[in-house]
Amino acid sequence: MSLLPTPPSAPPAPPLQWDVFCRVIDNFGDIGVCWRLASQLAGQGQRVRLWVDDASALAWMAPSGCPGVELRDWNAPPPSADEAPTDVMVEAFGCEITPEFIAACVYQASARGQKPVWINLEYLSAERYVERNHRLPSLISQGPAQGWTRWFFYPGFTPATGGLLREPDLLPRCQGFDALAWRAANAHPQRPTQTAANEPATRWMSLFCYEPHALPQWLQLCQTAATPTHLLVAPGRPTHAVQQALVPQGEIDLQPSTDKREQLYISYQSHCPQPAFDEMLWACDFNAVRGEDSLVRALWAGKALVWHIYPQDDNAHHAKLLAFLDWLQAPASMRQFHCTWNGLDTQPLQWPGDTTLREWTACVQAARARLLMQDNLVAQLLGFIAEKR
Repeated sequence: MSLLPTPPSAPPAPPLQWDVFCRVIDNFGDIGVCWRLASQLAGQGQRVRLWVDDASALAWMAPSGCPGVELRDWNAPPPSADEAPTDVMVEAFGCEITPEFIAACVYQASARGQKPVWINLEYLSAERYVERNHRLPSLISQGPAQGWTRWFFYPGFTPATGGLLREPDLLPRCQGFDALAWRAANAHPQRPTQTAANEPATRWMSLFCYEPHALPQWLQLCQTAATPTHLLVAPGRPTHAVQQALVPQGEIDLQPSTDKREQLYISYQSHCPQPAFDEMLWACDFNAVRGEDSLVRALWAGKALVWHIYPQDDNAHHAKLLAFLDWLQAPASMRQFHCTWNGLDTQPLQWPGDTTLREWTACVQAARARLLMQDNLVAQLLGFIAEKR
């Protein structure tokens, strides 16, 4: 046994002041990602000011706020000299930080002798360029920060990227979740309790989408399937899309909270906090998700999924979707469903039977296992910032 004294451990690094910038273009993906980022940074002991031009969605997305996260209006003045100077600037999705804030940072940096680390946090993609561009520098050529460096940081699905947002306790919470109790509390009022052993169990599905071309066809398949479907429809565009598909032209739609169409039982959901949305994904057998934030949460849920990618006028989203399916190692049936769902072709949707759903679920769970071998986005950001400071 060594008699040498144990060297003292290094004191923990002091928390840094992060300024995260978010412009809400449309829908809720921008603020959803930025809020998860800010709250997870705070969970690691960091201080965060979140600058956003439309924080209205946070009233239901994060009604209790988060200790360590301060919300600021996009047009508010830069931090005063009495406030903590900026250590890290995060420009989410190319939102372009205001010149006034940049000028204030330059003044602070000259006074304290240290520049903040400037991060351009990019969109999520599985395309090859992400690995090439991740962590690349971009020299600022004009303005008050001329000569500074902005760093591109790409979330992604492979070890050569910045990883995905994931709380340290996410998987234990997911594995300990009581899905049966959740379903009992959210049962459809018109769906009778299963009484016979040979009666088909209800298939639970969530729907968070834009306006998929194949949605009417999918709803029809649900109505006539042998297995009943309880469909949980997110508010806003998903609810409107479903009701447009189901309500005949000219019929008055009173927007009830539930509906029943043959074997299809529909529950129209209300806006809910992010943790409650996650629980819905955990409780379902199949999740139809859209955009970036809900795709990542559906991957962590480990259930069969279909992704409605954000449509672009030049069809650039087609390559992005196919790259994701390649990374996912999606079976042929899952690839075809995605292509039809997203309007890449006009093939008829094939109703996924139990065997097919099990295959899709196994595919997602294998992908999740690969992701768990990588550091999450916040851990990688913290390491990158320590390296650059």
